[in-house]
Amino acid sequence: MRRFLVIVLSVFLLAACDRPQVWHRESYVFGTRVEVAVWGEDEAAAGTAMAAVLREFDRMHRAYHAWEPSELTELNAALARGEAATVSSELAAMLSEAKTLAATGDQLFDPALGKLIALWGFHTDTFEARLPDPAAVKALLASAPSMDDLHIDGQRVWSDNPAVQLDLGGYAKGYALDRAAAILRQQGVTNALINIGGNVMALGKKGDRPWQIGIQHPRAPTPIAALALYDGEAIGTSGDYQRYFELNGRRYSHLLDPRTGEPATGTQAVTVLVTPRAGAGVLSDVASKPIFIAGDQWRAMARRFGLDHVLRVDADGRIEVTHAMGQRMQPLGGSEYTVLDD
Repeated sequence: MRRFLVIVLSVFLLAACDRPQVWHRESYVFGTRVEVAVWGEDEAAAGTAMAAVLREFDRMHRAYHAWEPSELTELNAALARGEAATVSSELAAMLSEAKTLAATGDQLFDPALGKLIALWGFHTDTFEARLPDPAAVKALLASAPSMDDLHIDGQRVWSDNPAVQLDLGGYAKGYALDRAAAILRQQGVTNALINIGGNVMALGKKGDRPWQIGIQHPRAPTPIAALALYDGEAIGTSGDYQRYFELNGRRYSHLLDPRTGEPATGTQAVTVLVTPRAGAGVLSDVASKPIFIAGDQWRAMARRFGLDHVLRVDADGRIEVTHAMGQRMQPLGGSEYTVLDD
């Protein structure tokens, strides 16, 4: 059921014939495959740097898991009891940033909806094709859990609303991209590509060329276009093909609309490109969610996050791209798309 919307082109496939220059490692964390490629280092130095990144991914996976025992589940238990909890400085900073970004997107990205995600059966790696109890969804919507209900004072966290249950699944991959980039730079690596289930960040370049990725169509086996990624840029994707089930001919994805309590239906996929800036990884991960859920209002939502490079595939398969994104893309696979005026 899962395919990456953003796929790496010619990076890992060429590793065998370009092995002295491109090294790669992969693992499985955050419920997806992660890959790290390093160019231009000797094998030992590249291996040391990539191992450090994968150790950090494993640490984050265990610390901030939404349904297996973790620091986050301990916090959720305290919030459900109406109690305050003292969390790590890292988690407090993550929650503070997520709270700000949730407000930017009118709460269409809302990590406080962990209970709703669980009701839909997405708090598992092997979810079943079943609908939630409508009464339970209605009751949860009535309680209106939101990041606005969360309070953070230093490392002390509490909520006005016991229905708040935190799930950082729409934030953590982007945070991991930023952490990976920092670790690689600390290790002296200047040219690398990090891919976390289709969320990608580039450092430097691959030889005398930029890193190349492909934007995969959500319903077709071929990519829509190729895209060059430059130093410090990040790509983020949200699609209804990543975590979903089908029942009675209808697709239900994990991208839930907080306004209805149901999976958003107006979009098949959104890809955003974030140009170099602090927190580019986080922004690439987070912003694609509210842009996806916003449906026909996606361009206004993209502007809220200061993003100029966006591709959207609507529910009928029509592909639209912003002017800035269209200038960066090289068409592949015969896909047709419309470049919109600014």
